[in-house]
Parts: sequence; C-alpha cells; structure tokens
Amino acid sequence: MMSEQEALKGSSARNRGGVQRVEGKLRASVERGDYYEAHQMYRTLFFRYMSQAKYAEARELMYNGALLFFSYNQQNSAADLSMLVLESLEKSGAEVDDDTLEHLAKLFSLMDPNSPERAAFVSRALKWSTGGSGKLGHPKLHQLLAVTLWKEQNYSESRYHFLHSTDGEGCAQMLVEYSAARGFRSEVDMFVAQAVLQFLCLKNKTSASVVFSTYTQKHPSIEKGPPFVQPLLNFLWFLLLAVDGGKLTVFTVLCEQYQPSLKRDPMYNEYLDRIGQVFFGVPPKQSSSYGNLLNSLMGSGEEEEGEEAQEDSSPIELD
Repeated sequence: MMSEQEALKGSSARNRGGVQRVEGKLRASVERGDYYEAHQMYRTLFFRYMSQAKYAEARELMYNGALLFFSYNQQNSAADLSMLVLESLEKSGAEVDDDTLEHLAKLFSLMDPNSPERAAFVSRALKWSTGGSGKLGHPKLHQLLAVTLWKEQNYSESRYHFLHSTDGEGCAQMLVEYSAARGFRSEVDMFVAQAVLQFLCLKNKTSASVVFSTYTQKHPSIEKGPPFVQPLLNFLWFLLLAVDGGKLTVFTVLCEQYQPSLKRDPMYNEYLDRIGQVFFGVPPKQSSSYGNLLNSLMGSGEEEEGEEAQEDSSPIELD
C-alpha cells in the first residue's frame, strides 16, 4: 500500500506536470503577441490556485510569467504578476529564504526604474521580508536592491539600501564610484563620513568599520593611512576606536578637537548626538532636532506609513 509520503510526492509531481503544461500554453499565447489574453489567463489561474491553497504553484507560475512578460517588454503585465508573487507569499505565510529574496530582487531589477509599480513593489517586498512588521526589511533584500540600484547608477537610493544591509564592503565600493562620478575631489572624505556616521546611528558598528577601511583603501584620491591627510578621516578612525572602547571622555574630547572638520556638514553633530546616546550612554537632549533626521534615515519604520517611506526617504544627500 502506498505510504502518505509517496502519495504526496506523486501529487506534487502531477501538479508540477500540470503547471508545466499550462505554462506551455501561456508561453505560446505570449509569443503570438496575445498579451492581454495571456495576462488575464495568468490572473485567472493565480486565483484558482490560491483558492485551492496551491501557493507554491501559484507563485512559480506568476514568477515565470512575469519574467516572460519582461522579456517581451510588457512592463505593466509583468509588474502586475510580480505583485501577485508577493500576494502569494503574504497569504501563504511562506518563510523568508535566500532563493525567494533573490527572485524578488530579480523582478525589481527588470522593472522600469521610473514606474510607480516599482516603488510599490519594493515597499511591499520589504514589508513582507520582515513578517509584515514595521521593521525596515530583511538586510539581504536591501543588499540585493542596493546592488541593482548601483548598476543603474542610482547612487543615492543604492546607499540607502546598503545602509540597511550588512554589506559594508559593497557600500564602500559603490561610494568610491559615487564620489568619482558625482563628487568634488575636496569631498572624498565626506562621502564616507556620512556612511560611517549613519551606520553607527543604526547600531551597525561592524559595517561602519568595514565601509571606512574599504573606502579609504580603495579610493584613488586618498593616500594610505592612518594617519590621513584629511582631518575628517582621522576623526572617523579615532571615532571607531572610541566606539570600541566605550569611554565617554574620549568621545567628548574627540568631538571637541575636530569641530572645524565637523562643521563642514551641519548633520555631523546631529549624528554624533545619536551616537553618543547609542554607544556612550549620553542622555537625549531635551529639545532634539534630529528626530526627523533619524526618522528619515531609518525609514520611519515605527509609523504606519513606514513602509511607504522605504523608497522615498533616502538619507540626507551631500551637496
């Protein structure tokens, strides 16, 4: 007598065969140019599978369908099926894994960068990746999004997503390119300063250290250090050491000694106020001016509309 496990395997194989046959018909329809008809058929099948709790089959069919429509430059249909991929993930309670995150990043990479659908997709994908909570999204998904945006030379958005990943090295390499492409030679230190301070505000000490060491080693306009020619880079080097040591007196003296460098960007002292709280136990100021700044930096994750802020609220830009 067939065991339950064998029966399930047989059922799964039949379902897979069924999906492949359906996909063959849909592909033929798209290849004939019957885009609208094929799109509607995909949607019908999606809701049929979902009603039967065949979530994996529904997701696979929508993912492959989206790739097919993208290959024929049918952006609207492809984006719609991409959203259905997310719907299947949300409703099935699927676990977050690398393969799924890579599939979502692949769909994101194929979408028109200027389309409203892309912004909606990334916001929803990030929300799903952290279990629908108000958190900022899975670090791996942020890293994959950052790499795509870097390839598109959308450095500002790429930096935002790198900040919420754990890829300090990738962030540094992107910043070297960003600095060379868009910055003045006199600003080479400011590009990395912003990233280091923001990583520390987000309590990511490891990535702050990696982004600093990688950037200063790889940037062609920075002479080997430490010590460095640029005072701001020396400040960052000492700051990272101070964060490891945790001594408030060292942090305080350091900030006082380097005020001329820190005045180059009014945001630096705002970041340092936060870093003082996080790593050195400094109490918050009574009237804090950096609340809005940190909401922007962190994507306003605590608020209801936080997921909408994911794509829009990239960190403060360098002029």
